[in-house]
Amino acid sequence: MSTDASTGARSDAEETVETVDYDSMLEDLDVAIEEARYKIENGRVRDAKKEKVRIKWVRALAYAVNVRRQVANDRDLQDLAEEIEELKEAYES
Repeated sequence: MSTDASTGARSDAEETVETVDYDSMLEDLDVAIEEARYKIENGRVRDAKKEKVRIKWVRALAYAVNVRRQVANDRDLQDLAEEIEELKEAYES
């Protein structure tokens, strides 16, 4: 692996982190959470096989809720970092 390739990969990753659209991600996660809730609450369970499917939906719901929490925390941390930078600039002026 050449040095140039790894450097290019890092700059692409940095650009991706800076251009993250947290609101869009949160909206998508909200849709996934609502769908999982619907499947859990309204699914017809008549045999053990379908109960396994419901358990998988419960796991998917738990995972989506956890990811949503992490994304919201990341968004809040980014907002705080931007606010700190603005305060630093104002203080230095």
